[in-house]
Amino acid sequence: MTEILIGRNDSTGVSLDPRYGNRHGMIAGATGTGKSVSLMVLAEGFSKLGVPCFLADAKGDLAGLSMPAGDPGDKLKARLAKLGLTDWKPQANPVIFWDIYGKLGHPVRATISEMGPTLLGRILELNDTQEGVLEVIFKVADDQGWLLLDLADLRAMLGFASENAKDISAHYGLISTQSIAAIQRAVLKLESDGADQFFGEPALELSDLMRQDMSGRGVINVLAADQLILKPRLYSTFLLWLLSELFEQLPEVGDLDQPKLVFFFDEAHLLFDDAPPALLQRVEQVVRLIRSKGVGVYFCSQNPDDVPGNILGQLGNRVQHALRAFTPRDQKAVKAAAETFVANPRINVGEAITQLGVGEALASTLRDGGVPSPVERVMVTTPTARIGAITEAERATVRQRSPVGGKYDTAINRESAAEILARRASDKAADPQAIGKPASGGAPTQEGPGWTDAVRDALLGTSRRQGMIEAMAKSASRAVGSRLGQQIVRGVLGSIFGGKR
Repeated sequence: MTEILIGRNDSTGVSLDPRYGNRHGMIAGATGTGKSVSLMVLAEGFSKLGVPCFLADAKGDLAGLSMPAGDPGDKLKARLAKLGLTDWKPQANPVIFWDIYGKLGHPVRATISEMGPTLLGRILELNDTQEGVLEVIFKVADDQGWLLLDLADLRAMLGFASENAKDISAHYGLISTQSIAAIQRAVLKLESDGADQFFGEPALELSDLMRQDMSGRGVINVLAADQLILKPRLYSTFLLWLLSELFEQLPEVGDLDQPKLVFFFDEAHLLFDDAPPALLQRVEQVVRLIRSKGVGVYFCSQNPDDVPGNILGQLGNRVQHALRAFTPRDQKAVKAAAETFVANPRINVGEAITQLGVGEALASTLRDGGVPSPVERVMVTTPTARIGAITEAERATVRQRSPVGGKYDTAINRESAAEILARRASDKAADPQAIGKPASGGAPTQEGPGWTDAVRDALLGTSRRQGMIEAMAKSASRAVGSRLGQQIVRGVLGSIFGGKR
């Protein structure tokens, strides 16, 4: 089976065996050292094998995967000759563009119910108490059969919970209006960040991320993240949600000849920064078990120690670009990175990491039996696609040819919690007893009641109001009853305390 060439040196090459592509990996290195090129090389390699990929484009340069590289110049020709790539030719990859905001690609949507209270609580930056209230609100909606699809549904449920806090607390556990108000403010902030475009329908179907083109090449799904990266919690939570959905929906397949999907998590430190222990445990569980679903996860970050050690230990395929040891933290990161590789007596890994040039890397992959190969210093191979951004016209052309545009480009809004609660409020307002609506309306006409009837109604009353005679009789009765009551009370109290009547 064809392997994915990562790079070569004068004596050997380092390739990734697709049988171990689902054993995950790590691409690390300082800014400007070539991480994006290594990511493109792996994505292209998997695509040529028919494996779909998903990656986030934080800087806009990964969109070049959709366009062929230009004619090679003298510098590139020399590099290709050194790498021994005699059959290299410019070639585009099958790409589908996605964008949460729907501007640079097809809209990516998820429903509130799919996101769930735990991940939603992280996006909203809720504390434990507020997250507990959110879980109660989800439970109430589930028990009532009310769909939570978008932020309007969540706002409606929060309003409903605030109005019925006493009853809900009695059945589901204590919820306070203060916590509900805090969640409402967080939802408002989330909406101002543009998340209202992410929550809704049609929701993303995972099968649309696992496509092949007509020639059998795996489609590379590129998520535009240049704006999303400015909202780290929304970015990381969305990718974690996507990974969790893959884990929950895909069947167990064991070890395959090649992965079913490869997931690249760029700027991986955003996932782990300020993450609570429960979330870290969830990430570790997903990364450990999703391998059996045929999904490979590759983290991309500046320092290997951006990824917790218990997760880093599960990443069998490594590409390490240069690190700069200017500070004590940098020196610690270099030492940690060097210790993760299988030693090679010909290479001082600690020194090599700080001496790597742009386009060079230390690489180690899993070989027969899943055993890591000794680390090698290599020149990273060159993608056949363009390295860099594309024009708006080129992006529009790719998007027009997309097989999923008609499915996701137009939002739909079916009946859910917001509509149901609005209708309930409307029905309540329309109840005559609730708003005092007259049984029959309209002013009297010439054919209607006359002066005599009006006087009679004033004296005797009607079915809707009492007359003067009835009012006088009730007043007199109250007066007599009041005096008699006072006499009885005085008599009782006088006999108790020995007084005179």
